[in-house]
Amino acid sequence: MNRKLSVSTALLLTVPPVLWAGNAIVGRLVRDAVPPMTLNLLRWSIALLVLVPLGRAALREGSGILANWRRYSLLGLFGIGLYNSLQYLALQSSTPINVTLVASGLPVWMLLVGRLFFKVPVKPRQIVGAVLSIVGVLVVLCRGDVQQLAGLRLVTGDLYMILATIAWSFYSWLLMQQRDVPGIRADWAAFLLMQVGYGVLWCAALSGIEWSVQDVDVAWSPTVAAALLYVAIGPAIIAMRCWGAGVQRAGPTLGAFFINLTPLFTALLSSAFLGEAPHFYHALAFMLIVGGIAVSARQR
Repeated sequence: MNRKLSVSTALLLTVPPVLWAGNAIVGRLVRDAVPPMTLNLLRWSIALLVLVPLGRAALREGSGILANWRRYSLLGLFGIGLYNSLQYLALQSSTPINVTLVASGLPVWMLLVGRLFFKVPVKPRQIVGAVLSIVGVLVVLCRGDVQQLAGLRLVTGDLYMILATIAWSFYSWLLMQQRDVPGIRADWAAFLLMQVGYGVLWCAALSGIEWSVQDVDVAWSPTVAAALLYVAIGPAIIAMRCWGAGVQRAGPTLGAFFINLTPLFTALLSSAFLGEAPHFYHALAFMLIVGGIAVSARQR
């Protein structure tokens, strides 16, 4: 599965980490105002309303939304229901830094899931690329000081993030299977609408479990409303569109390395909001992560 990484594909795969960098921050920001499963349901319900007029072709007769319900149901389960719910659940007890650290293992999980469940062989260059990429993430997290890594502690939320990362790996590999479905890539909005339609059903089921075990009370405010609009349009619709197109071009294994740009963008955004200038370790981390991408993308 050797694919050349073009500039346009690299840009497509870079947009999601930029948007997802703010997703963890927003999820942490509103954790006391909106329960995690409810937050995910509200997020994707808004996204569904936005997508209906854009992807209305999915609602026409013969679109395949019912005939291929298993495909879209699984995509909705792993990419929308499980991944996002588990991420918001993780942010209830874990910090964005720890969540970012756990999520940086995605290239490894992508290789394992691809090998075990989709029979895709693992190449040595992919292993080298994964190591370089993860080292780059660690450089960001420890701010260039290795001793700071000793202060990191894993909590229950980190386990949820591991499960979320595995779910995203399955979602990305399942996206590759959609390449063979006639007309599946002709209308991105319709394709995403099909996923979100089934995904909202999974989100509703998970929210129902949440509502049955605790009293759910959303503390509405302008901040919560703005947060919902951001996570519904940016990290949801725009990021999912770019990720889907990028993965179908480059493959999920290579795409996974781009997600490790998320902690770097998070650090840079935090620096911008705090008025701090970027440091040398930011540049070092960027070179390591991009180096991992380059090694993994290298053709035989």
